[in-house]
This record gives sequence, C-alpha cells and structure tokens, in this order.
Amino acid sequence: MATVALILGKSGSGKSTSLRNLDPTGVALIQVIGKRLPFPGAQNWKPFVTDDYAKIILASKKAATNGKRLIVIDDYQYVLANEFMRRNQEKGYDKFNDIGRHTWDVFDALLKLPDDVRIYILSHTEETDSGQTKMKTIGKMLDDKITLEGMVTIVLRAVVQDHEHFFSTKNNGSDTTKAPMGMFVDDLIDNDLAAVDAAICKYYGFNQTTQAA
Repeated sequence: MATVALILGKSGSGKSTSLRNLDPTGVALIQVIGKRLPFPGAQNWKPFVTDDYAKIILASKKAATNGKRLIVIDDYQYVLANEFMRRNQEKGYDKFNDIGRHTWDVFDALLKLPDDVRIYILSHTEETDSGQTKMKTIGKMLDDKITLEGMVTIVLRAVVQDHEHFFSTKNNGSDTTKAPMGMFVDDLIDNDLAAVDAAICKYYGFNQTTQAA
C-alpha cells in the first residue's frame, strides 16, 4: 500500500512552493490546472496536465511502473469542480454520485501502488457551516458520500504566520490535520515537501529515493 498524503491550504498558502527542493527528474508531477510553478527553477519541471480522473490514475500507475517513487498531484479540487461545471446542466443527483465515485477511484488506485511510492495531493480548503476547515469539494451532496481525509493517514495544512509559510502537523480541533504519532516533532514545520518526504521515509523505513534503482 502506497503512502498518500494530503497537503491542504488556501490559495497562496505555499502548497505549490513546497515542491521547490524536490528533484524534478525524480518526481511525476500531475497538474490539474496547467500553471507555472512559483519558484526559481520551475522551467525544469515537466508536468503532465489533466483534470480527467481516469488519466490521473493511468499516469500515476505508469509513473510507478517506470520507477518514480514520488508523485505529486497539484490543485486536485479542480478535478471535482471541473467535472461538476461540465455537467451543471444535468438534472438530478447522478452527477454527484459519479463525481464522488471518480475521486474514490483515484484515491483507491493511488493507495494500491507499491509500498515505497509516496503520493502528495495538494488541494484547497473550505470551511463548513460548523466552522471546520477541510478539503474543498463541491458541497454537502458529495461530502455525504465520501470523506477524503478519512482515506489517508497524513493530512498537513499549509498556513501563513507573520508572512512565513509553514505546514501544520497537529489538529487544532477545527480542521482535519493529522499525522502518525511521532512522525513530526513540531506543530509547525517548514513548507518543504522534500523535508516532509524525508520524515515519512524515515518513519516507515523507506530509502528516500525519488526513483527506483
């Protein structure tokens, strides 16, 4: 079973910037929305751009088969939103069932990749009526069918404090942040996905390689 982690945060909170210290030659980057990465050296990244859930699954499986141990999916919330917008003229609830099933299929397929593969899903957050901060979806109809954070073990939240960008590793009682006991010592860590990956590899006993030998 692969390690799938969610990196959640508002726009501008440092999610995409967290890729800056990763080696682009060893990472399969899937962008749901094609855009330039916000750090020096962005031109060295060659992302695969698609908002099609089935193509995301195929691309992830192909990357793992070809030796990539690191997969990053950026702006995942638009997989849901774009399909919803394309189908917004449809009446009834079938589109919500389909969108929920498609995202479940993505998460299920990613979790079934080899044990040493790490997948980081970057996505926006939203606040519920009760004040909880969670992964942005497309409303209660989908949330009633699937709790995406419940399918993974690691959920970090990108936050900005005093103009500095961090990842929160501890649940504050009003969000969905979580991590295995002892994986991260500090409540706030640098928004550095390479450092996060190193901590995960150390915790689970993986060699921190970006490609299989």
